[in-house]
Amino acid sequence: MLFSIEVNNNIITAQRGETILECLNRNGIFVPTLCHIEGYSPTGACRICVVEVEGRPDLIPSCSHPVEEWMHIKTHSPRVIRARKAIAEMLLSNHPDDCLFCERNGNCELQKLSIDLNLREKRFTGKKISLKNDYASASIMREPSKCILCGRCIRLCETEQEVAAVDFIGRGNQMTIGTSYNHGLSLKNCHQCGQCILICPTGALSEQQHISKVQDVLHKPNQHLVAQFSPALSVSLGENFGLKPGKVADNLIVAALSKIGFSKIFDNGVGCDLNIIENAALLANRIREGETMPLFTSCCPSWVHYAETFHPEILPHLSSVLSPQQIMSVLIKWIYAKEEGWEVEDIYTVGLMPCTAKKYEIIRQEMLMNDLYITDAVLTTRELAKFIRLYGIDINNIEPLLPHQPFHIRSTAAKLFGVSGGVTEAILRTVYYMLTGNECSPLTISELRTSNLSKFYTIQAGKYSVRAAVVSSMHQAEKLLQEIGAGKINLDFVEVMACPGGCINGGGQKIGTSQKELKMRSKSIYDIDERENIRVAHKNPIVTELYQKYFGAPLSQKAIEFLHKRKLEKKLEGNEQIL
Repeated sequence: MLFSIEVNNNIITAQRGETILECLNRNGIFVPTLCHIEGYSPTGACRICVVEVEGRPDLIPSCSHPVEEWMHIKTHSPRVIRARKAIAEMLLSNHPDDCLFCERNGNCELQKLSIDLNLREKRFTGKKISLKNDYASASIMREPSKCILCGRCIRLCETEQEVAAVDFIGRGNQMTIGTSYNHGLSLKNCHQCGQCILICPTGALSEQQHISKVQDVLHKPNQHLVAQFSPALSVSLGENFGLKPGKVADNLIVAALSKIGFSKIFDNGVGCDLNIIENAALLANRIREGETMPLFTSCCPSWVHYAETFHPEILPHLSSVLSPQQIMSVLIKWIYAKEEGWEVEDIYTVGLMPCTAKKYEIIRQEMLMNDLYITDAVLTTRELAKFIRLYGIDINNIEPLLPHQPFHIRSTAAKLFGVSGGVTEAILRTVYYMLTGNECSPLTISELRTSNLSKFYTIQAGKYSVRAAVVSSMHQAEKLLQEIGAGKINLDFVEVMACPGGCINGGGQKIGTSQKELKMRSKSIYDIDERENIRVAHKNPIVTELYQKYFGAPLSQKAIEFLHKRKLEKKLEGNEQIL
């Protein structure tokens, strides 16, 4: 039901059931808030969003109060501005004064609020918060002194990610946000997804930086610095430099890093294609053998850690195939290096990823090969943007360069890894070919391209029905696992991504990304898939050559040795004719 209310002497349309804040935002009227999360029930904790309503003695929080027909609202009256200033000044009174050194300088909601409220002097001076920084996590750093107790990270971690790695500790002015027993954000209680970083309004949460590590190697004369970039990063990096959201920046990334001094820069699409083929071969064999439990993807390290922690019973059904990042580093260190005559010890591989959890993935025990880490460092999208600026590269005024050979050709199926549902769509194209000997037609699966966090699709491949599910966020994954465990649903393949929407919304992406920008990133990936020629992994000539020269066939002993985390329980034959 629609009705009219008065806001700042103007009549606007409201809808019954929405909050004042939702109504104002929908009508283009901005009201600041520090605790509100769109789509979540309101808490009214920060009180920054207060507005003045005629007939009400007190200011009311717009995020939690429903809009009513009789309302006459003032969003920026002198009384409202004074209240917001007082709250902001009290938050700043004991907040660290290190904005110039802060990770979020220039992109901090508290800083922006202070500027918008024209705060130019400090009226209140409190005792500065001095809490020990938390470096326990391989991916995420906590600076509790910068926390303003908005509670966003708590709510998101508990509801969206089903982990509750952090919570409120203490009461009153002694209250902080911390981990269980204050032991640090270790692997026991966090799966490193980094979604908390995206939602934090200040610099209390950030990724563990690998920029210094890469800088050190860059200036070592005997080291070969080799980078690889993921599908999602290439359609999101440009936004950090003012480019249109979704702008494909593959060639700009290559050009920028070449100018900085990297030896080689590869698109990790070949790694994606190999991941597709190995997973498709696993799935095809399971379907032929009538396996009752589905095959779960393992390219998302946050999901792998969640499964290990909360659902060890499904680990035998978790794909043993390495993630595209790790496959690409294997190719670089143990195949490309040999062809170039380089020593493996002299190669330093850097993953350019949209994901904080990839920093954790590279140090997992099974990621050692011949006592060397497969990937040496990971730069998130945010870190890569800083790294490029650090070396004075103007990405808007450089000549683009193609990704370096010999891994310069990828299928568009590889590009689909950047979006939720893309891994499933890519693998179904190849598994259809493996089961029938024919190409799937049409290749596009529109049912897997919606923005839903939970998607289902069944494809008929000859005499076999392949039933697939796609979930993003651990909340959706947990719901699906409960249904599978209860026998309510039968599936052959399950794709899980920890970040809602997939890697385009990874924890290492630009902070403050809107839903519109996420849709434009997805559209760019889908447009690439529609317009390029090689749309299936098994038609990539480089992949075919790699199997012929090094691996033999999918799931062969050589393929398992190089492309899988752990040895399969038995050798699966009959894959020699797949490629």
